Amino acid sequence: MPDLLIELFSEEIPARMQPGAREALKKLVTDGLVEAGLTYGHAAAFSTPRRLTLALEGLSAESPTLREERKGPSTGANEKAIEGFLRSTGLTLEQLEVRDDKKGQVYFAVVEKPGRSAPEIVAEVLEKTIRTFPWPKSMRWGSGTLKWVRPLHSILCLLTTEAGAEVVDLEVEGIRSGNTTEGHRFMAPGRFAVSGFDDYVAKLKAAKVVLDSAEREEILWNEAQTLAFARGLELVPDRGLLAEVAGLVEWPVALMGDIAETFLGLPPEVLQTSMKEHQKFFSVKNPKTGRIEGFVTVANRETADHGATILKGNLKVLSARLSDAKFFWEHDLRIVKTEGLEGMGEGLAQVTFHNKLGSQAARIERIEALAQEIAPMVGAQPDLAAEAARVVKSDLRSAMVGEFPELQGLMGSYYARAAGLPEAVANACKGHYSPLGPSDEVPSEPVTVAVALADKIDTLTGFWAIDEKPTGSKDPFALRRAALGVIRLVLVNGLRLDLAKVFATANDKTDAADLLAFFHDRLKVFMKDQNIRHDVIDAVLAMPGNDDLTLVVKRAEALVAFLKTEDGGNLIQGFKRANNILSQAEAKDGVEYSFGADPKFVEGAEETALFAALDAAEAAIGPAMAAEEFGAAMAAMAALRAPIDAFFTAVQINAENEIVRRNRLNLLSRIRQICLSVADLAKIEG
Repeated sequence: MPDLLIELFSEEIPARMQPGAREALKKLVTDGLVEAGLTYGHAAAFSTPRRLTLALEGLSAESPTLREERKGPSTGANEKAIEGFLRSTGLTLEQLEVRDDKKGQVYFAVVEKPGRSAPEIVAEVLEKTIRTFPWPKSMRWGSGTLKWVRPLHSILCLLTTEAGAEVVDLEVEGIRSGNTTEGHRFMAPGRFAVSGFDDYVAKLKAAKVVLDSAEREEILWNEAQTLAFARGLELVPDRGLLAEVAGLVEWPVALMGDIAETFLGLPPEVLQTSMKEHQKFFSVKNPKTGRIEGFVTVANRETADHGATILKGNLKVLSARLSDAKFFWEHDLRIVKTEGLEGMGEGLAQVTFHNKLGSQAARIERIEALAQEIAPMVGAQPDLAAEAARVVKSDLRSAMVGEFPELQGLMGSYYARAAGLPEAVANACKGHYSPLGPSDEVPSEPVTVAVALADKIDTLTGFWAIDEKPTGSKDPFALRRAALGVIRLVLVNGLRLDLAKVFATANDKTDAADLLAFFHDRLKVFMKDQNIRHDVIDAVLAMPGNDDLTLVVKRAEALVAFLKTEDGGNLIQGFKRANNILSQAEAKDGVEYSFGADPKFVEGAEETALFAALDAAEAAIGPAMAAEEFGAAMAAMAALRAPIDAFFTAVQINAENEIVRRNRLNLLSRIRQICLSVADLAKIEG
């Protein structure tokens, strides 16, 4: 079985597009080959700045011959029906077979589709792939009509067997396939032939090209770490930057430089962000001081002077960039020290948050008021929470955040300390945006939690009040993320908030019930990741206090543990049986059996035992639920399993004596009421 090697060689592909392009090439080609009837054993895609490569092992040599039989109309059918069948099969009437059927004779078409060779299919699939490739952005060049991310120069397409390599012949816009490729643009220019994937990889490496991006990342990281370690420094990890830089070079060469003394007083995050965003440099820090003192840049080639000229040029550009950052930093500090952090934020009155929700300044006033209300609920001082709320957005008017928006909040914490504000206020500036995602760290300091909750809840209640809710996959204001942030703040910190009241306090025009339902949906998604089923969440959401998310989760966790026990699973079935019989009887009789069963109408030991068990369960469950000892409540409910099973085995509910029948139905009502006092077990599936 042959192996297939494809390389599409072009001008430089943007690093951000390479991972998606690798996956697209792999999917389009393999899907096309399989659809055409070929099979393969393994596929792997690779990329460098100048090439996309796909290697397939164990490709079948040809597609199988397919034989299809299709039943058509009867031989006595009208002419139009027969003509339609002939068109659908591509056959003539003489080519059809006549066979006996239950209702007489019918036409059958036997269509044979001969197999095709792998080269024919590969050429067809690859040409279609190239012409329809889903680049985020593409271009045309010269007089051709082909669109590619950058001008496409060559196509390598080889099928290799033990007998040798065969070029798959195809031509796209004047580019004919072949068996050659190019090495490094500067260190090994010129084309060379290859005979298969292993030969291709080896000759590329000899020509100063590392094909695998993961290998380039490893080389780069190891070299950079070695350079930093030799100076007693540490490389600051950045997986995203590492992947991006590996997509910029074919032959990674790490070079290390020093940051000038004049810039070492800048906050480390400023240095790191400036170097990363503007020049794709890795930061190097002094582990003793935490200061960023150096950088690692990555060249795409080896040089005779070991990178000295490259470093000199990079240092010149870096100095200009860091001079800008230093100017922004000093400019912002002057404002903070003369006007205070609130003074810096005064311009937010002219910044619109949303045309229906007013300015950023108006929003800050709402967050301040709400943070004061929330503060006692989370153990924070209301006046300190209000002070923090007034300044947490002030850095949005700073020059530094204007240049680096990703530093908002963080710069606020630096400016708050420079202004002499309490440490809790500075921490709130940095942490009130958190958590931003499902893996982001959740703040725990009370003032930060109060402001973070106020910030997110103001956003949610505001957009709910103007009916700007998420629809389908659209969520332009990131309201799902804000709700998840509130959920995580509440649950991780074990907060006991009456969310419906908080929503009403935040905005009296908000439909609190509708917003709470949105939170419940988000909670189900969140708890699914915690291995709690949605039906369990539904069962506890049906209980009172469902706007206390911590209470909901405590109940859900106890119910999950209960359902894992043998008694739990069997009791659910007993409950559902009792509920079904009772519901049917109430519908038939037109009455509600909820007036209490009388022991004097008991017949038999099993019925007597169930009365006693229900009395004991009721006595235990009520206090346990009130004390939020849900495990104890579930255990008391589990004790009902055996007496309920025995009751159903020994007793006929619909007795001939109508008084006994009604008494037993009222006994089933007690079972239902006691179970529903713990959770709505009717919502449990299975």
